[in-house]
Amino acid sequence: MGLRKKGTRNPPVLSQEFILQNHADLVSCVGMFFVLGLMFEGTAEVSIVFLTLQHSVVVPAEELATGSKTLYHYGVKDLATVFFYMLVVIIIHATIQEYVLDKISRRMQFTKAKQNKFNESGQFSVFYIVSCIWGTIILMSENCLSDPTLLWRTHSHTMMTFQMKFFYISQLAYWFHGFPELYFQRIRKQDIPSQLIYIGLHLFHITGAYLLYLNHLGLLLLVLHYFVELISHLCDVFYFSDEKYQKGVSLWTIVFVLGRLTTLVVSLVTVGLHLVVSHSRDGDTDSISGNVNVLAAEIAVLSSSCTIQAYITWTLLTVWLQRWLEDSNLQASSLKKKKPMIKGRSSRKGTENGVETANRVDAPPKRKEKTS
Repeated sequence: MGLRKKGTRNPPVLSQEFILQNHADLVSCVGMFFVLGLMFEGTAEVSIVFLTLQHSVVVPAEELATGSKTLYHYGVKDLATVFFYMLVVIIIHATIQEYVLDKISRRMQFTKAKQNKFNESGQFSVFYIVSCIWGTIILMSENCLSDPTLLWRTHSHTMMTFQMKFFYISQLAYWFHGFPELYFQRIRKQDIPSQLIYIGLHLFHITGAYLLYLNHLGLLLLVLHYFVELISHLCDVFYFSDEKYQKGVSLWTIVFVLGRLTTLVVSLVTVGLHLVVSHSRDGDTDSISGNVNVLAAEIAVLSSSCTIQAYITWTLLTVWLQRWLEDSNLQASSLKKKKPMIKGRSSRKGTENGVETANRVDAPPKRKEKTS
Protein backbone atom coordinates (compact mmCIF):
# COMPACT_ATOMS: atom_id res chain seq x y z
CA MET A 1 0.00 0.00 0.00
CA GLY A 2 2.34 2.70 -1.14
CA LEU A 3 0.63 5.98 -0.32
CA ARG A 4 3.77 8.02 0.17
CA LYS A 5 3.40 11.63 -0.88
CA LYS A 6 5.84 12.85 -3.42
CA GLY A 7 8.22 15.45 -2.07
CA THR A 8 11.53 16.97 -2.97
CA ARG A 9 13.08 16.67 0.47
CA ASN A 10 13.39 13.59 2.65
CA PRO A 11 12.77 14.41 6.33
CA PRO A 12 14.58 12.48 9.09
CA VAL A 13 13.09 9.11 9.99
CA LEU A 14 10.44 9.23 12.78
CA SER A 15 10.48 13.03 12.77
CA GLN A 16 7.20 14.94 12.84
CA GLU A 17 7.43 15.79 9.13
CA PHE A 18 8.19 12.15 8.33
CA ILE A 19 5.11 10.95 10.24
CA LEU A 20 2.86 13.53 8.58
CA GLN A 21 4.04 12.68 5.08
CA ASN A 22 3.95 8.90 5.56
CA HIS A 23 1.16 8.42 8.09
CA ALA A 24 -0.88 6.27 5.68
CA ASP A 25 2.06 3.87 5.20
CA LEU A 26 2.61 3.67 8.96
CA VAL A 27 -1.07 3.03 9.66
CA SER A 28 -1.24 0.37 6.94
CA CYS A 29 1.71 -1.41 8.58
CA VAL A 30 -0.15 -1.45 11.89
CA GLY A 31 -3.22 -2.86 10.18
CA MET A 32 -1.16 -5.57 8.49
CA PHE A 33 -0.10 -6.91 11.90
CA PHE A 34 -3.73 -7.75 12.67
CA VAL A 35 -4.22 -9.35 9.25
CA LEU A 36 -1.03 -11.42 9.52
CA GLY A 37 -2.15 -12.56 12.95
CA LEU A 38 -4.79 -14.72 11.27
CA MET A 39 -2.01 -16.92 9.84
CA PHE A 40 -0.86 -18.19 13.24
CA GLU A 41 -2.91 -20.29 15.59
CA GLY A 42 -1.76 -18.51 18.71
CA THR A 43 -2.75 -15.03 17.51
CA ALA A 44 -5.73 -15.91 15.31
CA GLU A 45 -8.27 -15.55 18.12
CA VAL A 46 -6.98 -12.08 19.01
CA SER A 47 -6.94 -10.93 15.38
CA ILE A 48 -10.49 -12.11 14.79
CA VAL A 49 -11.69 -9.77 17.56
CA PHE A 50 -10.31 -6.81 15.59
CA LEU A 51 -11.32 -7.91 12.09
CA THR A 52 -14.80 -9.39 12.47
CA LEU A 53 -18.01 -8.43 14.26
CA GLN A 54 -18.33 -9.84 17.75
CA HIS A 55 -21.17 -10.71 20.16
CA SER A 56 -23.17 -12.81 17.70
CA VAL A 57 -26.13 -14.98 18.69
CA VAL A 58 -27.82 -17.62 16.57
CA VAL A 59 -31.59 -17.23 16.92
CA PRO A 60 -33.40 -20.56 16.33
CA ALA A 61 -36.09 -20.92 13.71
CA GLU A 62 -38.83 -21.25 16.37
CA GLU A 63 -38.41 -17.61 17.37
CA LEU A 64 -38.21 -16.15 13.85
CA ALA A 65 -40.70 -16.60 11.03
CA THR A 66 -37.89 -16.48 8.46
CA GLY A 67 -35.92 -19.35 10.01
CA SER A 68 -32.71 -19.37 12.04
CA LYS A 69 -30.58 -16.29 11.74
CA THR A 70 -27.39 -14.88 13.20
CA LEU A 71 -28.00 -11.61 15.00
CA TYR A 72 -25.72 -9.32 17.00
CA HIS A 73 -25.76 -7.18 20.11
CA TYR A 74 -23.18 -4.71 21.38
CA GLY A 75 -20.34 -5.39 23.82
CA VAL A 76 -16.87 -4.41 24.94
CA LYS A 77 -15.18 -6.23 22.06
CA ASP A 78 -16.74 -3.76 19.63
CA LEU A 79 -14.08 -1.25 20.68
CA ALA A 80 -11.38 -3.44 19.09
CA THR A 81 -13.37 -3.71 15.86
CA VAL A 82 -13.92 0.05 15.77
CA PHE A 83 -10.17 0.60 16.25
CA PHE A 84 -9.21 -1.64 13.31
CA TYR A 85 -11.70 -0.08 10.93
CA MET A 86 -10.58 3.36 12.07
CA LEU A 87 -7.15 2.42 10.66
CA VAL A 88 -8.84 1.38 7.41
CA VAL A 89 -10.65 4.72 7.19
CA ILE A 90 -7.38 6.62 7.68
CA ILE A 91 -5.85 4.72 4.74
CA ILE A 92 -8.90 5.40 2.53
CA HIS A 93 -8.81 9.07 3.55
CA ALA A 94 -5.17 9.38 2.48
CA THR A 95 -5.85 7.55 -0.79
CA ILE A 96 -8.69 9.91 -1.77
CA GLN A 97 -6.60 12.90 -0.73
CA GLU A 98 -3.53 12.00 -2.77
CA TYR A 99 -4.99 10.43 -5.89
CA VAL A 100 -8.14 12.55 -6.32
CA LEU A 101 -8.27 15.81 -4.38
CA ASP A 102 -4.60 16.78 -4.67
CA LYS A 103 -4.67 16.30 -8.45
CA ILE A 104 -7.77 18.47 -8.77
CA SER A 105 -6.25 21.15 -6.54
CA ARG A 106 -3.07 21.30 -8.62
CA ARG A 107 -5.08 21.58 -11.81
CA MET A 108 -7.37 24.32 -10.45
CA GLN A 109 -4.48 26.18 -8.74
CA PHE A 110 -6.38 27.00 -5.56
CA THR A 111 -5.08 29.29 -2.88
CA LYS A 112 -4.13 27.69 0.42
CA ALA A 113 -7.37 28.73 2.13
CA LYS A 114 -9.53 27.48 -0.74
CA GLN A 115 -7.54 24.27 -0.97
CA ASN A 116 -8.18 23.45 2.70
CA LYS A 117 -11.90 24.07 2.28
CA PHE A 118 -11.98 22.08 -0.94
CA ASN A 119 -10.22 19.11 0.68
CA GLU A 120 -12.61 19.13 3.62
CA SER A 121 -15.71 19.34 1.43
CA GLY A 122 -14.36 16.68 -0.94
CA GLN A 123 -13.69 14.20 1.86
CA PHE A 124 -17.08 14.74 3.47
CA SER A 125 -18.86 14.49 0.12
CA VAL A 126 -17.43 11.03 -0.54
CA PHE A 127 -18.35 9.84 2.96
CA TYR A 128 -21.88 11.24 2.82
CA ILE A 129 -22.56 9.75 -0.61
CA VAL A 130 -21.47 6.28 0.53
CA SER A 131 -23.36 6.55 3.83
CA CYS A 132 -26.60 7.76 2.21
CA ILE A 133 -26.61 4.97 -0.38
CA TRP A 134 -25.59 2.33 2.16
CA GLY A 135 -28.14 3.50 4.75
CA THR A 136 -30.95 3.62 2.19
CA ILE A 137 -30.19 0.05 1.08
CA ILE A 138 -30.34 -1.14 4.71
CA LEU A 139 -33.65 0.64 5.31
CA MET A 140 -35.12 -0.94 2.18
CA SER A 141 -33.80 -4.43 2.95
CA GLU A 142 -35.21 -4.34 6.50
CA ASN A 143 -38.59 -2.98 5.28
CA CYS A 144 -38.34 0.24 7.28
CA LEU A 145 -39.59 2.32 4.36
CA SER A 146 -42.52 0.03 3.54
CA ASP A 147 -43.38 -0.53 7.23
CA PRO A 148 -42.58 2.65 9.21
CA THR A 149 -43.97 1.11 12.42
CA LEU A 150 -40.62 -0.63 12.83
CA LEU A 151 -39.29 2.72 14.04
CA TRP A 152 -41.34 2.64 17.26
CA ARG A 153 -42.49 -0.96 17.57
CA THR A 154 -41.15 -2.86 20.59
CA HIS A 155 -39.22 -5.91 19.41
CA SER A 156 -39.18 -9.28 21.08
CA HIS A 157 -35.39 -9.32 20.97
CA THR A 158 -32.68 -6.72 21.29
CA MET A 159 -30.50 -7.75 18.39
CA MET A 160 -29.15 -6.26 15.19
CA THR A 161 -28.58 -7.76 11.79
CA PHE A 162 -25.06 -8.02 10.38
CA GLN A 163 -25.46 -5.10 7.98
CA MET A 164 -27.00 -2.88 10.66
CA LYS A 165 -24.20 -3.50 13.14
CA PHE A 166 -21.48 -3.18 10.52
CA PHE A 167 -22.98 0.16 9.45
CA TYR A 168 -22.81 1.53 13.00
CA ILE A 169 -19.29 0.16 13.52
CA SER A 170 -18.18 1.87 10.31
CA GLN A 171 -19.82 5.15 11.35
CA LEU A 172 -18.08 5.12 14.71
CA ALA A 173 -14.77 4.26 13.05
CA TYR A 174 -15.11 7.16 10.61
CA TRP A 175 -15.85 9.79 13.23
CA PHE A 176 -13.16 8.48 15.59
CA HIS A 177 -10.63 8.77 12.78
CA GLY A 178 -11.32 12.52 12.76
CA PHE A 179 -9.25 12.97 15.93
CA PRO A 180 -5.89 11.81 14.50
CA GLU A 181 -6.72 13.55 11.22
CA LEU A 182 -6.64 16.87 13.05
CA TYR A 183 -2.93 16.20 13.52
CA PHE A 184 -2.25 14.58 10.16
CA GLN A 185 -3.96 17.39 8.20
CA ARG A 186 -2.27 20.14 10.24
CA ILE A 187 -5.50 21.83 11.26
CA ARG A 188 -5.01 25.34 12.64
CA LYS A 189 -5.36 25.74 16.39
CA GLN A 190 -8.22 28.21 16.10
CA ASP A 191 -10.20 25.69 13.99
CA ILE A 192 -9.69 22.72 16.32
CA PRO A 193 -12.47 23.55 18.88
CA SER A 194 -15.16 23.74 16.19
CA GLN A 195 -13.91 20.50 14.64
CA LEU A 196 -13.98 18.75 18.03
CA ILE A 197 -17.55 19.89 18.64
CA TYR A 198 -18.61 18.71 15.17
CA ILE A 199 -17.02 15.28 15.64
CA GLY A 200 -18.21 14.93 19.23
CA LEU A 201 -21.84 15.62 18.40
CA HIS A 202 -21.88 12.93 15.73
CA LEU A 203 -20.19 10.41 18.02
CA PHE A 204 -22.62 11.20 20.84
CA HIS A 205 -25.75 10.61 18.80
CA ILE A 206 -24.48 7.61 16.85
CA THR A 207 -23.28 5.94 20.06
CA GLY A 208 -26.58 6.71 21.78
CA ALA A 209 -28.63 5.15 18.98
CA TYR A 210 -26.30 2.13 18.96
CA LEU A 211 -26.37 1.49 22.71
CA LEU A 212 -30.10 2.14 23.16
CA TYR A 213 -31.03 -0.13 20.23
CA LEU A 214 -32.65 2.74 18.34
CA ASN A 215 -31.08 1.32 15.22
CA HIS A 216 -33.79 2.02 12.66
CA LEU A 217 -34.63 5.47 13.98
CA GLY A 218 -30.95 6.42 14.21
CA LEU A 219 -30.28 5.13 10.71
CA LEU A 220 -33.18 7.08 9.21
CA LEU A 221 -32.14 10.31 10.95
CA LEU A 222 -28.53 9.80 9.86
CA VAL A 223 -29.56 9.39 6.22
CA LEU A 224 -31.63 12.58 6.38
CA HIS A 225 -28.83 14.49 8.10
CA TYR A 226 -26.13 13.19 5.74
CA PHE A 227 -28.22 14.09 2.69
CA VAL A 228 -28.48 17.72 3.84
CA GLU A 229 -24.75 17.84 4.60
CA LEU A 230 -24.01 16.26 1.22
CA ILE A 231 -25.85 19.04 -0.62
CA SER A 232 -23.95 21.61 1.43
CA HIS A 233 -20.50 20.20 0.66
CA LEU A 234 -21.30 19.56 -3.01
CA CYS A 235 -22.31 23.23 -3.35
CA ASP A 236 -18.96 24.17 -1.78
CA VAL A 237 -17.04 21.89 -4.14
CA PHE A 238 -18.72 23.35 -7.22
CA TYR A 239 -18.35 26.88 -5.90
CA PHE A 240 -14.61 26.44 -5.38
CA SER A 241 -14.23 25.02 -8.88
CA ASP A 242 -16.17 27.92 -10.43
CA GLU A 243 -17.75 30.86 -8.58
CA LYS A 244 -20.65 31.00 -11.03
CA TYR A 245 -22.19 28.08 -9.10
CA GLN A 246 -22.92 30.36 -6.15
CA LYS A 247 -26.64 29.99 -6.86
CA GLY A 248 -26.40 26.46 -5.48
CA VAL A 249 -26.29 27.94 -1.99
CA SER A 250 -29.97 28.86 -2.27
CA LEU A 251 -30.79 25.24 -3.14
CA TRP A 252 -28.90 24.06 -0.09
CA THR A 253 -30.79 26.55 2.10
CA ILE A 254 -34.14 25.06 1.05
CA VAL A 255 -32.89 21.51 1.55
CA PHE A 256 -31.42 22.48 4.93
CA VAL A 257 -34.71 23.85 6.26
CA LEU A 258 -36.71 20.88 4.95
CA GLY A 259 -34.17 18.42 6.37
CA ARG A 260 -34.23 19.97 9.84
CA LEU A 261 -38.03 20.05 9.89
CA THR A 262 -38.27 16.43 8.71
CA THR A 263 -35.80 15.32 11.39
CA LEU A 264 -37.80 17.02 14.13
CA VAL A 265 -41.10 15.59 12.90
CA VAL A 266 -39.72 12.04 12.64
CA SER A 267 -38.18 12.28 16.13
CA LEU A 268 -41.38 13.60 17.71
CA VAL A 269 -43.67 11.07 15.99
CA THR A 270 -41.38 8.10 16.67
CA VAL A 271 -40.79 8.82 20.36
CA GLY A 272 -44.43 9.75 20.92
CA LEU A 273 -45.80 6.59 19.33
CA HIS A 274 -43.14 4.50 21.07
CA LEU A 275 -44.34 5.88 24.40
CA VAL A 276 -47.95 5.06 23.58
CA VAL A 277 -47.14 1.51 22.49
CA SER A 278 -44.82 0.76 25.41
CA HIS A 279 -47.08 2.12 28.18
CA SER A 280 -50.16 0.40 26.77
CA ARG A 281 -48.62 -2.97 27.54
CA ASP A 282 -48.52 -4.75 30.87
CA GLY A 283 -45.23 -3.92 32.53
CA ASP A 284 -42.56 -1.89 30.85
CA THR A 285 -39.09 -3.24 30.32
CA ASP A 286 -36.20 -1.16 31.47
CA SER A 287 -33.26 0.19 29.53
CA ILE A 288 -31.09 -2.80 30.41
CA SER A 289 -33.26 -5.05 28.25
CA GLY A 290 -32.56 -2.85 25.28
CA ASN A 291 -36.05 -1.48 24.65
CA VAL A 292 -36.13 2.20 25.45
CA ASN A 293 -39.46 2.27 27.25
CA VAL A 294 -38.34 4.27 30.27
CA LEU A 295 -39.92 7.71 30.16
CA ALA A 296 -36.76 9.51 31.26
CA ALA A 297 -34.67 7.80 28.57
CA GLU A 298 -37.12 8.63 25.82
CA ILE A 299 -37.37 12.26 26.92
CA ALA A 300 -33.57 12.41 26.89
CA VAL A 301 -33.50 11.02 23.34
CA LEU A 302 -36.07 13.56 22.15
CA SER A 303 -34.33 16.44 23.94
CA SER A 304 -30.99 15.44 22.44
CA SER A 305 -32.45 15.36 18.94
CA CYS A 306 -34.09 18.77 19.37
CA THR A 307 -30.91 20.22 20.88
CA ILE A 308 -28.68 19.17 17.99
CA GLN A 309 -31.16 20.56 15.46
CA ALA A 310 -31.27 23.87 17.33
CA TYR A 311 -27.46 23.97 17.53
CA ILE A 312 -27.03 23.27 13.80
CA THR A 313 -29.65 25.91 12.92
CA TRP A 314 -28.05 28.49 15.22
CA THR A 315 -24.63 27.78 13.70
CA LEU A 316 -26.04 28.29 10.20
CA LEU A 317 -27.71 31.57 11.16
CA THR A 318 -24.47 32.78 12.74
CA VAL A 319 -22.51 31.99 9.57
CA TRP A 320 -25.10 33.74 7.41
CA LEU A 321 -25.00 36.81 9.65
CA GLN A 322 -21.21 36.97 9.51
CA ARG A 323 -21.22 36.67 5.71
CA TRP A 324 -23.92 39.34 5.42
CA LEU A 325 -21.94 41.73 7.60
CA GLU A 326 -18.75 41.05 5.64
CA ASP A 327 -20.52 41.65 2.31
CA SER A 328 -22.12 44.85 3.55
CA ASN A 329 -18.77 46.13 4.83
CA LEU A 330 -17.12 45.34 1.50
CA GLN A 331 -19.86 47.12 -0.42
CA ALA A 332 -19.65 50.15 1.86
CA SER A 333 -15.88 50.36 1.50
CA SER A 334 -16.09 50.03 -2.28
CA LEU A 335 -18.64 52.85 -2.46
CA LYS A 336 -16.43 55.10 -0.33
CA LYS A 337 -13.54 54.50 -2.70
CA LYS A 338 -15.63 55.34 -5.76
CA LYS A 339 -16.99 58.66 -4.44
CA PRO A 340 -13.62 60.49 -4.21
CA MET A 341 -12.80 59.33 -7.74
CA ILE A 342 -16.05 60.79 -9.07
CA LYS A 343 -15.48 64.07 -7.23
CA GLY A 344 -11.95 64.27 -8.58
CA ARG A 345 -13.10 63.76 -12.15
CA SER A 346 -15.79 66.43 -11.83
CA SER A 347 -13.32 68.91 -10.36
CA ARG A 348 -10.99 68.35 -13.29
CA LYS A 349 -13.56 68.45 -16.07
CA GLY A 350 -16.24 70.86 -14.83
CA THR A 351 -14.39 73.47 -12.78
CA GLU A 352 -11.99 76.27 -13.27
CA ASN A 353 -9.99 77.43 -10.31
CA GLY A 354 -12.32 75.58 -8.00
CA VAL A 355 -15.53 77.07 -9.50
CA GLU A 356 -17.97 74.93 -11.45
CA THR A 357 -18.19 76.18 -15.03
CA ALA A 358 -21.56 74.58 -15.75
CA ASN A 359 -23.37 76.49 -13.00
CA ARG A 360 -21.32 79.68 -13.15
CA VAL A 361 -22.84 82.84 -14.57
CA ASP A 362 -20.14 85.00 -16.03
CA ALA A 363 -20.40 88.71 -15.19
CA PRO A 364 -20.82 91.00 -18.18
CA PRO A 365 -17.68 92.83 -19.22
CA LYS A 366 -17.27 96.32 -17.83
CA ARG A 367 -17.67 99.24 -20.23
CA LYS A 368 -14.92 101.76 -20.49
CA GLU A 369 -15.91 105.18 -19.37
CA LYS A 370 -15.39 107.96 -21.89
CA THR A 371 -13.33 110.85 -20.76
CA SER A 372 -14.24 114.25 -21.99
